[in-house]
Amino acid sequence: MATTPKMLLELVPVPVTDVDRAKEFYVGKLGFAVDVDIQPSDDVRIVQLTPPGSACSILLSAGLPEISTMTPGSVKALHLVVADVDGTRAELVGRGVEMGEVDLHEGGMKFSHFRDPDGNTLLLQEMPWRAGDFV
Repeated sequence: MATTPKMLLELVPVPVTDVDRAKEFYVGKLGFAVDVDIQPSDDVRIVQLTPPGSACSILLSAGLPEISTMTPGSVKALHLVVADVDGTRAELVGRGVEMGEVDLHEGGMKFSHFRDPDGNTLLLQEMPWRAGDFV
């Protein structure tokens, strides 16, 4: 039996109404890095942002037909896995992000939910058994 080729998820489109406002939130408040910010034509803008330490990025854009049909705010529950939900949550609250309370679940998992300016939802997730991923 043939093996399946390696596939790396590297870019998740996040539909927004205002690319500049969204970029300011993700970079200024969440600390994402700007990998790409280009405007190849008057009608098209592409912004690729990456969370600290992540191999997967998000795409904010205007004028791309495949993405412009997505409804702003329709992305739900993007997970940002962190070593310490309580500490990361406190840091983000200090930067002005409105965060939900920390929810504790089975196995010591913790979550804290929040929204971007368009209503796309994200959450911090802590999984104790993945602590070694952050060393």
